[in-house]
Amino acid sequence: MSETTKKELVIPKIIVGLGNPEPKYDKTRHNIGFAAIDALSKYWQISLAQNRKFKSEYGEGICFGSEKIRLLKPLTYMNRSGEAISAATNWFKISPESVLVIYDELDLPIGKTRLRLSGSAGGHNGIKSTISHLGTQNFPRLRIGIGKPNKPNVPNSNKHTVSHVLGRFSAVENQILPEILEFVVECVELSLKQGVEKAMNRCNAKFIQIPQD
Repeated sequence: MSETTKKELVIPKIIVGLGNPEPKYDKTRHNIGFAAIDALSKYWQISLAQNRKFKSEYGEGICFGSEKIRLLKPLTYMNRSGEAISAATNWFKISPESVLVIYDELDLPIGKTRLRLSGSAGGHNGIKSTISHLGTQNFPRLRIGIGKPNKPNVPNSNKHTVSHVLGRFSAVENQILPEILEFVVECVELSLKQGVEKAMNRCNAKFIQIPQD
């Protein structure tokens, strides 16, 4: 019975963070997935290096004594992320269910994370590309809230949304960013130890609030 239960657990074998590679996108809201991989890389002491075969920055290491884990930052630009992910999963023969993708989410406030086993792209171009190249929506994802722009109903609101997504976090948001990334590391580790489904209870319940003046 215990063996069957273990086989049914969704345990990530590769962790992917989505973002854009140029320096001008560094530390923007849209690159929070890259920041998450950098945090995991630092915490687990897994160095990342450019890998042309995967069109990515890539690193691998051993976690929790015996389990191999892989980290991936696609360098293809956001809307072609799936090319890099499928290159890595095909090479290592990893199923989509073992790919955990971390990315930014407009529909969640900053300080909120949401872990799910599957789902649609929800308008996110990086996830659209990932679904297209993996041929399925059935891969776990960890969404990190970046909130919506303050003026959603003004003319050219789409322009404001793009500016918000590609903009950098405000000074007040930056106060809680280290805590958010620390919690993301905790969520990923829970997923590796207990499976994604069980980790969802913890990761979806917490809300890190910006300190009030």
